[in-house]
Amino acid sequence: MSEETEIAIIGAGIVGLAIGLEITRRFPQLSVCVIDKDPAVASHQTSHNSGVVHSGIYYRPGSLKAKLCVEGASSLLRFCEEHGVASATCGKIIVATREDELPRLNELYMRGQNNGLRGLRMIGPEEIRELEPHAAGLRGVHVPGTAIVDYKKVAEKFALQIREHGGTIRLSQEVIALKRYRNQTIVETTRGPIAAKLVVNCAGLQSDRISRLAGAKLDLAIIPFRGEYYEIPPERDFLIKGLIYPVPDPQFPFLGVHFTRRIGGGIEAGPNAVLALKREGYSKRCLNVRDVLEFAAFPGFWIMASQHWRMSLGEYHRSWSKRAFVRALQRLVPELRAQDLFPGGSGVRAQALSVRGQLIDDFRIEWTEGMIHVCNVPSPAATASLAIARHIVETAVKRLGGDLGVTG
Repeated sequence: MSEETEIAIIGAGIVGLAIGLEITRRFPQLSVCVIDKDPAVASHQTSHNSGVVHSGIYYRPGSLKAKLCVEGASSLLRFCEEHGVASATCGKIIVATREDELPRLNELYMRGQNNGLRGLRMIGPEEIRELEPHAAGLRGVHVPGTAIVDYKKVAEKFALQIREHGGTIRLSQEVIALKRYRNQTIVETTRGPIAAKLVVNCAGLQSDRISRLAGAKLDLAIIPFRGEYYEIPPERDFLIKGLIYPVPDPQFPFLGVHFTRRIGGGIEAGPNAVLALKREGYSKRCLNVRDVLEFAAFPGFWIMASQHWRMSLGEYHRSWSKRAFVRALQRLVPELRAQDLFPGGSGVRAQALSVRGQLIDDFRIEWTEGMIHVCNVPSPAATASLAIARHIVETAVKRLGGDLGVTG
């Protein structure tokens, strides 16, 4: 006998929970069930990041990332204020330390302007030092609206709100099969089947596997990239007042190693971006043979590897060599010493890769019969989570009917 629900959401990360919250708020008559294989919500990408509420400066104008990040940041901070989740608007500077970075810095500034960011300023060396006395750079962009938060606490508050609005959350319940039967999808789990009229796949690092269980033929695969952090001891945290970022390489969806002040105290430095040999592997020595064989069998992986092997070698060098990691950070803060860093945490980014070897830059959402597949929502997905949820629900309303088309 199947448990029945009108909406089933696979994945209790911040995006899945935001979608559950949006549906329970807007359609209280619908039954909603969020399913996750882990014993707690927000166990992976949501709770393994730097906690930055991004402004939207990095993203191509007109892209979903740009639109939803800018909308989502204000929605998220408003939610935190209303529900007592600590946040702080500390601002950040993006610093060019070489002449060849100046055109890219100017491009970022123009992107920010086009994306509607307020208060952006192009600043010189003196103003950089006024904002960050220990930073160095030729020029910079000051982004005053950037904030910090604890995303795990945000996700836990989302989960609480879902329950208060009548939704259910099923934890320690892994999805093992999906079957379409008449007008329902049967979600087979390790604790029994759940029949749903609409299923939303928000499985993050496992999202392509869930898509395959549903028979979806997508031209992408999830490739895990691990980001490793160092921490700065309290006696040296005077070196950083807010957030200091380098100018990113536009070829890659990564922002480069940077300095981040945390909402709970302390400063992180990082992350790098190395290929992870396990989808949920948070240390250098984690290995899952199935995960490796899967991405090695994907044609796009070898195209990407042939194009970007030099970048990959540099990232691996920083991963294994603290000296190399320190050198990268010293470009931003020359006074930093190797003894100022000790190993911190790490995260794994679920990055979608196309069959043509392209790291998919924008958010990617696909539809199959009875299912929505949230295929590529890496950073700034946590920032944009509430806006992503609105976008998906509004799109579903238009496609499926004014009440999501599932109540009749």
